[in-house]
This record gives sequence, C-alpha cells and structure tokens, in this order.
Amino acid sequence: MISRPNSSFRLWRVCILYAAIFLVAGAALLVPFAHAQQTDHAKKLGLNLMCMCGCGQVLVQCNHLNCPSAPPMLKELDDRIASGATDESVIQDFIKGYGVAVLSSPPNTGFNRVAWLLPSVAFALGLGMVGLVINHWRRRPLVAAAAPESSQVQISSDALARAREKVERETEE
Repeated sequence: MISRPNSSFRLWRVCILYAAIFLVAGAALLVPFAHAQQTDHAKKLGLNLMCMCGCGQVLVQCNHLNCPSAPPMLKELDDRIASGATDESVIQDFIKGYGVAVLSSPPNTGFNRVAWLLPSVAFALGLGMVGLVINHWRRRPLVAAAAPESSQVQISSDALARAREKVERETEE
C-alpha cells in the first residue's frame, strides 16, 4: 500500500522535474540573445547601425522574434570590437558589407549634407516668415483708433425730417 507522504513526495518530484525542464528550455532560448550583445561599447556602436531585416529599427533595438539579421549582425559587431578594431573601421566594414543603408543617419558629406541642413534652414525660414507677419500686423493702422471720439454724424434737421416722412409713407403702404 502506498502511504500518503510517499505520494506527496512523487508529486513534488514531478513538479521539480517540470520546473527544471522549463528553466533549461528558457535558458536555451535566451542563449543567442545573451551572446549577441556582450559589451556596452557594442551597444553604443550598434546605435549607429540599422537592422537589415527591413524593420527600419536601429540594430540594437530590433525587437522582431527570430529576426534573421539582428543576431548575426550583433555577433559580427561584437567580434570586430573584441578583435580591437576602431569604431570607424567597424562602421566602414559594415558599409562595405551592407551598403550605406546600414547607417542609422546619413553621412554628413556630399548630397547627404542636405538632409542635415534642410531642417535647420526650413526652421529659420519659417521663423522669419512668422516675424514678418507679426511685424506687418503691428504696423497696420488701427481703424478704431483713427476715428474721432465723437463719431456721431451731423445731419441737418431738414434731411432728418424728410427721412422720417419717407419712412412713415413706406410703412403705411
């Protein structure tokens, strides 16, 4: 006959076994992500690069499940930094491998300089236009201020009498 404490012991063993399996499976899933970013330097440099899976996110912030691009790119970034390569050479290697689209911001050279200057120029022009409009509004004459204080129109008593007669005739008809 099976005693009660023995049955409880088996239940605990099964629970511990399932918990261990769950922890091992979870750890196995997290191993690629834990290895992908080992250094803070790689994280900082990864902010200058884009993930090439088409998500449009920065490399270190790509949050797609099973992303085909981010883990290999992060591993490559870590390996190059671990080998002692300079930041500029790492970025140039990524540009050679993936093209200029791998950069998270356009380089400040050639035609790309427009992307850097256009927002500042547009802001300055808009601010200038607002200043011109405000200046124009401040300089226009005020109609109410230009009118005399006694704005009553002087009408002769003859004209007033004729107007009253005309009104009486029109209201009688």
